[in-house]
Amino acid sequence: MKSFVINQPDSFFLIAGPCVVENEEITFATASKLKLICDKLAIPFIFKASYRKANRSSINSFTGLGDIEAIQILKKVKSELGVAICTDIHLPEEAEMAAEVADILQIPAFLCRQTDLLIAAAKTGKYINIKKGQFLSPEAMKFAAQKVVNEGNNNVMLTERGTTFGYQDLVIDFRSIPKMKEFGYPVILDVTHSLQQPNQNSGVTGGQPEMIEYMAKAGIAVGVDGLFIETHPDPKNAKSDGANMLKLDLVENLLEKLIRLKKSL
Repeated sequence: MKSFVINQPDSFFLIAGPCVVENEEITFATASKLKLICDKLAIPFIFKASYRKANRSSINSFTGLGDIEAIQILKKVKSELGVAICTDIHLPEEAEMAAEVADILQIPAFLCRQTDLLIAAAKTGKYINIKKGQFLSPEAMKFAAQKVVNEGNNNVMLTERGTTFGYQDLVIDFRSIPKMKEFGYPVILDVTHSLQQPNQNSGVTGGQPEMIEYMAKAGIAVGVDGLFIETHPDPKNAKSDGANMLKLDLVENLLEKLIRLKKSL
């Protein structure tokens, strides 16, 4: 597998995929199509799917197939398609297991201050993508990054994913992107999670997918290094985060628009 590229001053990289590994069929279908699109458009691509979703609103929400089965599916995607893999970890003891397949270990936003988790992830030597907590300022993320760097791992990425606004909404403060870029690490905009509407009375997170294009364009305009977009062939029937995902069939058109915007800047 070719090593992934994240430093492209004239372009951007893409982290994309379904929220969670639902089954082998959907995982492969999504990864295959995304790879074809990104190869065609010359966009560096990293496939993202969580082997488990620990942060769920309701006890009845889907959390995963089981860690071993889901990781085996990710291994197969990596081997057969030759794509880099990004997946979440939630506990320090998961880091080594996930690092067997993942090129990027992702720290969920709610866990970005968990010192033991960050240290365990750092010790794998993998890229560590730390999502900015919905409750943190961008300036505070330098301390999360430093926990990784202190372990001798300089492979840090920081992701903006929106800030809590009241009980059931998020807003993106686009000042966060240049502020975090000052730390010297690649900065990503998580477009789809930033459009979540959490804490709904139904126990299922809502979203505003109609705003994806606008937020992605704004991210490109302020200089993000990469975009994070969750996508699914059938978001309405996705087992996690369907309300804020981009339909897979719409990805290519969006990326074409973003490439044109990037070239015009």
